[in-house]
Amino acid sequence: MEPRFDMFGNEIGAKFAKRFASASLVIAQSPLPTSTQELMGLRASQINGCGWCVDLHTKEAAAAGETAVRLNLVAAWRESTVFTEAERAALALTEEGTRLADASHGVSDETWAQVRKHYDDDQIAALVSLVAMINAANRLGVIVRQQGGSYEPGMFASMTS
Repeated sequence: MEPRFDMFGNEIGAKFAKRFASASLVIAQSPLPTSTQELMGLRASQINGCGWCVDLHTKEAAAAGETAVRLNLVAAWRESTVFTEAERAALALTEEGTRLADASHGVSDETWAQVRKHYDDDQIAALVSLVAMINAANRLGVIVRQQGGSYEPGMFASMTS
């Protein structure tokens, strides 16, 4: 499957990507742990089938020190023992916030209660923003068929400066 369009090679696409990266920087600089951010990005990207984003979040997580075992178990986080209760709450929020069309309830009260139990208001703002941003990024990647495999950790760091 060939990419349909190069968003980064287009003037409007490149401008949008720079602003998108700047908005994402707010989340990256929040008190939400980087490992949680990458695990959430990876899980939403797996659900949405965005190869580019799976590649990016897997490599960024590994570069930040995440273990191969945990990365390999993200898709089966409910059936594994390697995630904390807080991470499980974040992954549940990610799944429910990603699969809005699959469930009439959206994010369940149970999941929200777990999020409130483990995260403060600033972290919750980052969690909710991250779910929105990764789903937007996944849609961009899937629509234009952005291929995974070529991402290098940190390659977009200059976009936010």
